[in-house]
Amino acid sequence: IAFTVVLGMGASWQAGITAVFVSGVIFVLITAFKLRSWLAGAVPKSLKFSFVVGIGLFLTLIGLMDTGIVVKPEAPGVPLAVGHLASPEQILAILAFIFMAVLIIRKVNGAIMMGIIGTTLLAFILKATGMDLPNVGYPDGFFAMPPSLSPVFMKFDFGAVFTTAFLPVLLVIFIMDFVDTMGTIIGVSARANLLDEDGNLPEIEKPMMADAIATVVGACCGTTTTGTFIESASGIEEGGRTGLTTLTTGVMFLLALFFTPILTAVPKCAYGPALIIVGVLMMDSIRRIDFFDLTELVPAFVVIVLMSFTYNIGIGCTAGFVTYPVVKVLAGRANEVSKGAWILGIISLLMFVVYPYH
Repeated sequence: IAFTVVLGMGASWQAGITAVFVSGVIFVLITAFKLRSWLAGAVPKSLKFSFVVGIGLFLTLIGLMDTGIVVKPEAPGVPLAVGHLASPEQILAILAFIFMAVLIIRKVNGAIMMGIIGTTLLAFILKATGMDLPNVGYPDGFFAMPPSLSPVFMKFDFGAVFTTAFLPVLLVIFIMDFVDTMGTIIGVSARANLLDEDGNLPEIEKPMMADAIATVVGACCGTTTTGTFIESASGIEEGGRTGLTTLTTGVMFLLALFFTPILTAVPKCAYGPALIIVGVLMMDSIRRIDFFDLTELVPAFVVIVLMSFTYNIGIGCTAGFVTYPVVKVLAGRANEVSKGAWILGIISLLMFVVYPYH
């Protein structure tokens, strides 16, 4: 909303939130009629497993940049560079990564959480001894009331809906959330071994309906798209598989609203390595992509590299949906493209037409 809709497309944040609300209502309707789950079932197997790998590399890049192991250099023409690995925070992050990896290898339950808590405490202790840890700070307290929702609650601009400038905004938000959610649900479900023999998630309309309702409610509360998040993969790696896991996480997030001083004090050198570890584990799905059929490999490759290198899951997914039918047709194998795959390709192509490029 901030960078694409407001800065890139020139819309107000109120119009952006309104577009989120409208897209959420559309999601509820198409999910209720099972159109959304039908399209999810039309995603080719190769793309489904490329989502897992792409999400893993995306998480890895987030973790590497959060910890400072990879940085944006000031030198022109160099997009990324290695950070100052001799600094205390980077050393802590590297040690945390190794610690978590060893615990996982030894099949210790709660390895990731133990690594985060242990590194946080060690960072606090080292800072107390006078070590230079500029990005590590002590919590200001233990308890704090959540901020008021009144500045953003129900701040819709329905007048913008009837303007010509609103349609591109709605299309970008709708398509990006549509493919982002689909890619994330399929990706993390594949990592959790929840897909059936055809590569489909049974009863996928249930998490999709939860996602759609959350988008509507979130927009009413003034937040941007409340979608399925790739960090769910970290919970899966800890063993989370059932709805009880989700409910427990929701309750913990609710409680977290009142303990933000403690939780926001967790340093990046503690939670960044957890994302890198999850990325390592999600690479496993690359074995399930057919490397001997280039009509399957090329679209999967496009998904993986664009998902991670553009820092955007939606861009990677949509690029894969466009590339898949194009490659199949040019290879003389158009009969292998399902109706759903054609629809996904056309919708994704439409997004690239209206997307505000930088």
